[in-house]
Amino acid sequence: MIVTLLTLYGSSVLTAMMIFYILESKSYKYTLLFAIACLFSSSYGFLSGVYPFGVIEFVWGIFAFNRFRNKMLKK
Repeated sequence: MIVTLLTLYGSSVLTAMMIFYILESKSYKYTLLFAIACLFSSSYGFLSGVYPFGVIEFVWGIFAFNRFRNKMLKK
């Protein structure tokens, strides 16, 4: 089985996204990191040719940035 760099990239960003999602309630910083990971995950979707996944992750990232912004405004 050959693992490509794209597969390693996708696995890494999806793992980071899940970890930051779990930690999101602990700090607003994790919300920001989750949003960034969503955008990287979106880029993985587009690079791998799975455009619906790329679009959904991009939208998810926008929602996460909005949650981050709202948490910052409440501080």
